[in-house]
Amino acid sequence: MSEFINENPDVIEIDDLPSRKEDVSRDILLGSVGNEMTLQRKKLLLSIDDSKSKVLQNLELLDKLLLINPPELTSDEESIEESDDEELNAEGPTDVVDAQEIYDLTAHISDPEHPLSLGQLSIVNLSDIEVHDCGDPKKMAEVVIRITPTITHCSLATLIGLGIRVRLERSLPPRYRITILLKEGTHNSENQVNKQLNDKERVAAACENEQLLGVVSKMLLTCL
Repeated sequence: MSEFINENPDVIEIDDLPSRKEDVSRDILLGSVGNEMTLQRKKLLLSIDDSKSKVLQNLELLDKLLLINPPELTSDEESIEESDDEELNAEGPTDVVDAQEIYDLTAHISDPEHPLSLGQLSIVNLSDIEVHDCGDPKKMAEVVIRITPTITHCSLATLIGLGIRVRLERSLPPRYRITILLKEGTHNSENQVNKQLNDKERVAAACENEQLLGVVSKMLLTCL
């Protein structure tokens, strides 16, 4: 591309992008074991008053110990009942996707024109993301994301929207319906672009175009 459509976009530093505030103590305790029950068990173990115990201070060893489930002495009938209960609860609780997670998935997509991310250019903003999800894995959920082109006559708005859709469809479970819109008043062809971005047949046809898919793939290379 010989000329930039927008030569002087406003840029946000990567470190200033919105991010989830993590519980530091949770990270230290949990480590590589992503289970809330395990975390609570670690906290209980670490609350023992024996501060001189090296075993309790070794989190790697704790990980190994906590992953071991010692067998309990039960009758055959009780074992069968417990086995049935475990199968019913095998899936466990479903994590609900929120706006911050959607932002994290899309903010690091590269802009097709500038060597910057959509988050840095404020094309994707946390405040413009909505997630409607009751948490039931058997019910449909919806993600609505409104993007803000850097200029009102941006011809790359459709390509940017396509990149966001591909990223979300690859990252989210099938039950999530994705709606991508241009933020009201930010583009001269707002209605036309909105129809293109949410037309299943047009999106499917675009994704079958090797050249276009190659451009989208490059945009997604910078995603975390």
